[in-house]
Amino acid sequence: MALRKIREIGDPILNKTCKEVKEVTDRTKDLIDDMFETMYEAQGVGLAAPQVGIRKRILKRIVVIDCGDDPLLLINPEVLETSGEQTGQEGCLSVPGKAGIVTRPNYAKVKAYNEDMEEFIVEGEELLARALLHEIDHLDGHLYVEKVEGDLMDVVPDDEDEMEEEE
Repeated sequence: MALRKIREIGDPILNKTCKEVKEVTDRTKDLIDDMFETMYEAQGVGLAAPQVGIRKRILKRIVVIDCGDDPLLLINPEVLETSGEQTGQEGCLSVPGKAGIVTRPNYAKVKAYNEDMEEFIVEGEELLARALLHEIDHLDGHLYVEKVEGDLMDVVPDDEDEMEEEE
């Protein structure tokens, strides 16, 4: 496993539509492992393949998410259903130090495939719904900043919060 550099806003790769995964190869498994490691190191909730893509061929429809329950791997995720509405602060590893207010559905039902290319359904509300929809947007070349209501806000990393409290 290896940490990968996270692409940041302004990088044209983040605006590309990703290609469907036809088969899971050893190289794909390495990418998935690297995505989880990179997401955890960056203290993120989710990460999409284009965020760590190093070449166009890495632009695969793969997402990893961990909202604190069970880590999720979604290959070729497809939104089947959404309902309700939630408005809240959203951030992104590709837009470091910033957050914005975004309205998204409160519930999402998504079909995807696991590492063995077996189909499954995941349903989520609140944070999980937000994470699913946010990461799937990445696969279609969209960043949350396109949906922000008002201006982006500066976000102080948790370490800096702790340092300020200690002073």
